[in-house]
Amino acid sequence: MQRATTRLRALVKAREFLELPAVHDPLTARLAESIGFKTVYNGGFVTGGSTTISEPLLSMNEQLTVGSNIANAVNIPVVMDAGAGWGEPLHTMRTVRECIRAGIAGVHIEDQLFPKRAHYHTYVAHNIPFDEFRDKIRMACEQRDKTDKDFVIIARSDACREQGYKEAVKRMLMSRDQGADMGLIFPRSPEETKRAPKECKLPMVYVQSRGNRDGRPLYSFRQLEDMGYAGSIDAILSVGVQFHFMRKALLELRKTGDYTGIKNKDYVTARKQIEDLIGLEDYYKIEEETVEKMHKRENAGKKR
Repeated sequence: MQRATTRLRALVKAREFLELPAVHDPLTARLAESIGFKTVYNGGFVTGGSTTISEPLLSMNEQLTVGSNIANAVNIPVVMDAGAGWGEPLHTMRTVRECIRAGIAGVHIEDQLFPKRAHYHTYVAHNIPFDEFRDKIRMACEQRDKTDKDFVIIARSDACREQGYKEAVKRMLMSRDQGADMGLIFPRSPEETKRAPKECKLPMVYVQSRGNRDGRPLYSFRQLEDMGYAGSIDAILSVGVQFHFMRKALLELRKTGDYTGIKNKDYVTARKQIEDLIGLEDYYKIEEETVEKMHKRENAGKKR
């Protein structure tokens, strides 16, 4: 079987639009795969939220553990949020090596200050200087080429929020020259959103920030593809959906002592689908051929 990095590289090269729903655990990733998604995304927000650590406080190992568990549960490429590379250029190089070893197919690396501040979630960006970001992207790409040339590096800039759109484009053009495979910025308006794929001179990924409170536009995959984007990350999808509907279920259970949101026959179906998704039928077969067969023989002998 091809490596995940090679499969992701082939999708990028073929200019196939990357549909990247955010997933926070292996079960959700495998569900996305079973439905037909060819790629999934593990972001800092969903990992930080699902672990209750919060994205700014995540260590490299904490993010990698979740990302690696997801990658090992599916046969499709996983793109991971590598934040600011967990440090300076030297640390970012190690991050690339560790991601490749963990089975991650690609990452985005941002121009945020490290350690990241919690105020990031109030839409306050703390960008590192242009030259520092250049060095970080260059060294990340050098490490990619030494370890696995198919590993995908996405250069991410949050400059739109602070220095403006022109600075973000400037950083994308620089990232292209340093060897980045794709780019990612945060356009502030429909006009900037439409301009970015043409002006950044990289295959661009759009971040769909559902529930954002700063007015960033939301689009469907098809709308973004028509604008010229190479992919879209649906950044908080899994943890947002899980929280919303789990909260409703728990409120009903706490209030009434029962849960009626799913009919029992539908729950029977859902439970069986979960069992099938995690491979229990295969486990049953192995046990039937080994330990369960022996157990039946022993019981038959005792009855005699």
